[in-house]
Amino acid sequence: MTNSPFFDRQLVMTGDGSHSLYLAACNEHYHSTHGALRESQHIFIGYGYDEMAANAGGRLRILEVGFGTGLNALLTWERCAQGMSAVEYVAIEAFPVTVELASQLNYASCLENSATQEIFAVMHQCSWGIWRNLGGNFSLLKLQTRIEDFEPVDPYDLVYFDAFSPPVQPELWTRTIFDKLYRCMRRGAVLVTYCAKGEVKRNLRAGGFVLENLPGPPGKREITRARKP
Repeated sequence: MTNSPFFDRQLVMTGDGSHSLYLAACNEHYHSTHGALRESQHIFIGYGYDEMAANAGGRLRILEVGFGTGLNALLTWERCAQGMSAVEYVAIEAFPVTVELASQLNYASCLENSATQEIFAVMHQCSWGIWRNLGGNFSLLKLQTRIEDFEPVDPYDLVYFDAFSPPVQPELWTRTIFDKLYRCMRRGAVLVTYCAKGEVKRNLRAGGFVLENLPGPPGKREITRARKP
């Protein structure tokens, strides 16, 4: 698997001064070139975490499909530290970023919380397959696996669907995958994704989700939030 095009990564700067990674073999960026930090805050925190934490009842279970650079996890940890809900965060990643490359990403320096540098390093250094408490109410479990092979146990309140785009990973945007996610989400749970392609939305609807078309971050007209009724 180490010869996969997903391992040929280049560090790049995005429009808001935060880093991303570029896959030359796929012509794919991990985040929006208009701003990696701004994109994640807008989509996954603003329309995901903030939406669900308000009614979490003290405990929020999150599944991330595509741990990637760890940016979504870091921003969720930061938000969790400001609130009262305990977060259990399960992140799936088939092609992990190396600890060395992760150490070059500037997300911690872009944020005001002084603890983010240490937390971000631990997120990448901690072992796969073992729960790690990152202080306060946030626990992380990283799983090096494909979503196709993932076997969920408890139901999730929130899903960050942050896989590579449909042209790059078409197998992850199918009715089969969305059916699987639907089954492992509790009633009222939401899935948020940057993708608003018609075929993707049709697959989500076919799986039983109720969709919302929401305004996107700079450079993107809209994003998708899917709710399990």
